[in-house]
Amino acid sequence: MEYFFGLLALIVLIFVMMGVTVVQQGFVFTIERFGRYTYSAQPGLTAIIPFFDRVGRKVNVMEQVLDIPGQEIITKDNAMVGVDAVVFFQVLDAAKAAYEVSDLYIAIMQITTTNLRTVMGSMDLDETLSKRDNINGRLLSVVDHATSPWAVKITRVEVKDIRPPADISNAMARQMKAEREKRAQILEAEGMRAAEILRAEGEKQGAILQAEGRKEAAFRDAEAREREAEAEAKATVMVSDSIATSGTQALNYFIAQKYTEAISKFATSPNAKTILFPVEATQLIGTLGGIGELAKEALATKEK
Repeated sequence: MEYFFGLLALIVLIFVMMGVTVVQQGFVFTIERFGRYTYSAQPGLTAIIPFFDRVGRKVNVMEQVLDIPGQEIITKDNAMVGVDAVVFFQVLDAAKAAYEVSDLYIAIMQITTTNLRTVMGSMDLDETLSKRDNINGRLLSVVDHATSPWAVKITRVEVKDIRPPADISNAMARQMKAEREKRAQILEAEGMRAAEILRAEGEKQGAILQAEGRKEAAFRDAEAREREAEAEAKATVMVSDSIATSGTQALNYFIAQKYTEAISKFATSPNAKTILFPVEATQLIGTLGGIGELAKEALATKEK
């Protein structure tokens, strides 16, 4: 009897252990009874009926990354490019993800590959290389809509790499080099143009300032000549008044003064050591005598 109860206790213990299931965090287990889905077991300790219930699928409900293998795609302008992509997704309903599609990962991969060919095949090569964000956005929208019946949320689709053919890559490199040289030449020409404009402006301003300087100098010269003429006119009036008042004696004085200045210039000339010129002594003496008479009259008038 003791052996019977011991065996019964052992059977009960094994039965209980078979009915207890532990679900890890980040997973959801589907429970099937006689092969039919009954409910989804959440993370933690779950009790099932042994021999009647069993764990059907262990579904990962964390966000997952699916790598899309590289493939060759023909673009709209008949250029063949190699493309690699990656898909981020998360299961929202374990039952639908487990029973609405046979193999979830292969299904997502095939849908992404097909739509990647469709999207990039409708674009030119230049667009595929320059509009990755547009490609990612269109793929995300299409793939997420296609996987919605499986309760799968596509969070992101990224094109990792686009590899154009070698000849096209070389042509693009030459084109880029030519564009950079073109921009450099344009910038250099614009710099030279700006320098020429600045140089011309400087020459223009210099010419204006020189013209203004010449104008100012001419004005000053004219003013000086005018003043000199006024002084000469005043001197002439004074000489005329002296001649009119003193008679021929004043005239002789002025003539003698000019005559003596002329003789002194000959004497101080650096180009001639000996100067010969005719001088009438009587005229010079008469002139000097006139100067003396003028001086006497002036002194007499002053004493009166």
